[in-house]
Amino acid sequence: MRGYFGIGVEGLSKPMNAGNLYRSAHALGASFVFTVAASYRDEIRKSDTSAMEGQVPFYEFEDLDAMRLPRGCALVGVEITEDAIELPSFCHPRCAAYVLGMERGSLSPEIIECCDHIVKIPTQFSLNVATAGAIVMYDRLISLQRFGARPVVPGGDIEPLPEHVFGEPLSRKRGLKRENASR
Repeated sequence: MRGYFGIGVEGLSKPMNAGNLYRSAHALGASFVFTVAASYRDEIRKSDTSAMEGQVPFYEFEDLDAMRLPRGCALVGVEITEDAIELPSFCHPRCAAYVLGMERGSLSPEIIECCDHIVKIPTQFSLNVATAGAIVMYDRLISLQRFGARPVVPGGDIEPLPEHVFGEPLSRKRGLKRENASR
């Protein structure tokens, strides 16, 4: 799959949630993990049994002004708002950073204003931040990677993916020759 994604939390305060989210990020292929204005203590190793920090880049931004994302990276807020796109209907950007709100609150209005997209998980109430993050990452995985189509009935055959066919190699010189030949 081309592209990348990162996941982060604004105002994270519980180390067990941090470790759980980071472990899920590592398992689901995140390219980086970040926090904005986090206040948890360094106890995440109790729940991050995959030692994510040694495997995936980790960025701690003191505040929103300090936050930096790669050029071309869309910021996607995960928040329950009236105008948020429901996650099953969302087309994930190729290059994205997902940001969730703290455990006992929401994303700040300042972060929401910076977001290119706002998505929500269609649940009856708010979920644990680590659980919500895992759901968003899993949705990205199944919607952007190539898996066979689900069967129409339980136990049915999975539709196989068509084999990739490579096109003719492109060459700047060849393109110029064609262009000159047609003149």
